[in-house]
Amino acid sequence: MKNPIGRRHFLQSAALLPLLGQGLPGSATNATTGGQGMIQQPGTGRGEGREFAGRNLSADVVVVGGGMTGVCAALAAARGGASVVLIQDRPVLGGNSSSEVRMHIRGADVHGRPNARETGILEQLRLENHIRNPHRCASMWDLVLWESTFYQQGLTLLLNTSMTGCRTEAGQIKSIQCYQMTTQSNLEVEGSYFIDCTGDGTLGYLAGNPYRVGQEAADEFNESLAPREAKPFTMGSSLLFTARDMGRPVPFRAPEWAYSFPTDKDLDRSHGAPEYGYWWIEWGGMLDTIADDDRIREELLKILFGVWDHLKNHGDHGAQNWALDWFGMLPARRESRRLMGAYVLCQDDLKQGRIFEDEVAYGGWPIDHHFHQGFDFRGPDFWYSHRLDSVYSIPLRSLHSGVFGNLFFGGRALSATHVALGSTRVMATCAVIGQGAGTAAAYCARHGVAPGQLSAQDMERIKQTLLRDDAFLPGTPNRDPQDKARGAKPSAGSYQPGHEPGKVIDGVARTVGEDSHQWRSMSLNPEDAWLELDLGGQVKLNEVHLCLDTGLSRSLTLTHENSFNATMLEGAQPETASDYRIELFSDGSWQTVAQVEGNYQRRRVHQTGGVAASKVRLRVDAANGAEEARVFEIRCY
Repeated sequence: MKNPIGRRHFLQSAALLPLLGQGLPGSATNATTGGQGMIQQPGTGRGEGREFAGRNLSADVVVVGGGMTGVCAALAAARGGASVVLIQDRPVLGGNSSSEVRMHIRGADVHGRPNARETGILEQLRLENHIRNPHRCASMWDLVLWESTFYQQGLTLLLNTSMTGCRTEAGQIKSIQCYQMTTQSNLEVEGSYFIDCTGDGTLGYLAGNPYRVGQEAADEFNESLAPREAKPFTMGSSLLFTARDMGRPVPFRAPEWAYSFPTDKDLDRSHGAPEYGYWWIEWGGMLDTIADDDRIREELLKILFGVWDHLKNHGDHGAQNWALDWFGMLPARRESRRLMGAYVLCQDDLKQGRIFEDEVAYGGWPIDHHFHQGFDFRGPDFWYSHRLDSVYSIPLRSLHSGVFGNLFFGGRALSATHVALGSTRVMATCAVIGQGAGTAAAYCARHGVAPGQLSAQDMERIKQTLLRDDAFLPGTPNRDPQDKARGAKPSAGSYQPGHEPGKVIDGVARTVGEDSHQWRSMSLNPEDAWLELDLGGQVKLNEVHLCLDTGLSRSLTLTHENSFNATMLEGAQPETASDYRIELFSDGSWQTVAQVEGNYQRRRVHQTGGVAASKVRLRVDAANGAEEARVFEIRCY
């Protein structure tokens, strides 16, 4: 490697500092024509300039951090009836999945684990993106996330807003202080409950919640994958890039500060197609990934441009016609602080596929550990991936503080060991963690109870709410006492073996193992594609919920990697019912209360206006490709 140029520092003369922000002397009178009317004079003496505007906000639930954890937490809390403020320090939402980083969202369905894809809020967002964004535009994903939060009733979204402090009192967080750069406003946001979704555990850190950084010793939690002695190191950060084939040779000249890798041996990393960057452009785990972020970015840029120079100018890598289309400037962190909660998730919980009584989410990604040296590590095994035999559940006790009675947290800052974080840190898992934390926070706000004081009955209600909202909990079936469909007698026009009509009320809304938990008709012919629930008497119905098939056996996410994208199906998923009708038997006749065309979502909720009915019927008229009707669950409220 050649020695990089040192950083250039632009120094400001101390004599000029008093003039910054107020122009040169006489600038107001000497302004060019047309600009004079817009000049506002600052204060006349030193220290007498204007102060930034300030305002106060308050909410039941305050979510700090707008990555996938924060987006799902805020939406879950707002949909649960809480007033919510979502605070994000970037101009876009989505964290590492946003246009600023462009990492695809992965989770428990890794390595083709069947029917393990995350549902709930994340599934809704990904299905929406898949319809509106067939061209795989990174900014369109930003828009889907912005739209879902900005227009959510009960939710106030604050972008470009950094938390600068917090106020605590008697074991409670009372408020946080923020600065919104775009409006130049100071804000104080009060809340009954707070959810730290910053990824770095920043709110917990400012409040004084215990936290850890680095790797625990193996004997502390009896973890075979942990080092014998504790180490301060973490996994590093990465920068990705995208490139495109221009159809003609495109030269590239590397910046003089970039590293040089003249041979494959110098690079010491295998590299595939150049359209999407390499996760192994990673560095910084031996440093503080928060405090040293600028230094880490500098090093990652030197590596990234050195790698591109290698692909373009050192050997035949099939990149002659390729040009860089985009590269990141925001290092994507894998690890920093982990906040300690009421329970610390550890290696054995994951390896044994443990099911917790207070489960609110699940994971299944391998224990994926990257060595702290990152790109500097030389050798073939610069990370390890320990595959898990099954999914595991994540307890609410790992998502709330044991010190502050109103503090939840999630994402990669959850209460877990370094080893367990190797699995829980991926974005799909973080998203369902966010939905779990947001649902619990809304429940606590509604009932005025601290998360550490939730009873078994409280937890059951929270879990049933999550299932109703299409989350998956591996150890909890639908046993919602409010669901009138649970005691109904099902029948259908037809069904395929193993897909009987009773599957729609068996309590599980996805295929698990060999059990489909799904009604499937013989065809879409009108005499075949209907399913009926006899409620056993007149019931006043306000809502009918449907859970449809969206192909959970496949991956579904926005990716800029062509080979990964090839594993997915474009547009609406073929299994999904597109056109259907819901009918109620009331006053001796059938009434159509909902008729839908062009559906592509998995979960649909239909208001039925309080009609007293004894039977509910679903008629499926068309699907997005399948030749039969497929329904996982019907609920009646």
